[in-house]
Amino acid sequence: MRLAETNYDNKETGCCARLDEARWEGQEFVWKDKPFVKDHIREFLHVPLNFGSVMTRDHAAIEQAQAYAPEPLWLVDEVSPWGSDVYMATDRDVPDMQTEYLSGTFMTKVFTGPFRDIGSWISQTETWVKEKGRALDKLFFFYATCPKCARHFGKNQVVAFARVK
Repeated sequence: MRLAETNYDNKETGCCARLDEARWEGQEFVWKDKPFVKDHIREFLHVPLNFGSVMTRDHAAIEQAQAYAPEPLWLVDEVSPWGSDVYMATDRDVPDMQTEYLSGTFMTKVFTGPFRDIGSWISQTETWVKEKGRALDKLFFFYATCPKCARHFGKNQVVAFARVK
């Protein structure tokens, strides 16, 4: 299932596009075997140490395979204070890369603020999911802009993807 119609226009920065909050806030997506390249980022107390090099490597592999998904999306699973798994949407398997297929119903919520607020965002998402009568299965985050583009836009935006039961 496609996420939603979008106009991914990154001409303003040459890097990240502005996040269309209405497209993401309070939405529900159902995926069946949606392909992602899965990789791992080393971290120190949730601060990424090699995010840029991992993203560069993954983008190069996806570009080489001409396997970009119709809409850009990458999800981060904060598995521990020492590392996160990152998932980059593709439209098929990418040679020499690990492919993970995500399935389920995902509810989304947009947050604006510094990354140090992630604990609050997790709590708010858990409460919101419960208020909607669902149970949280797993939580991913879509970091919509890099730090440079967040400074340019004057705000840092993150979309929580709550896989629900």
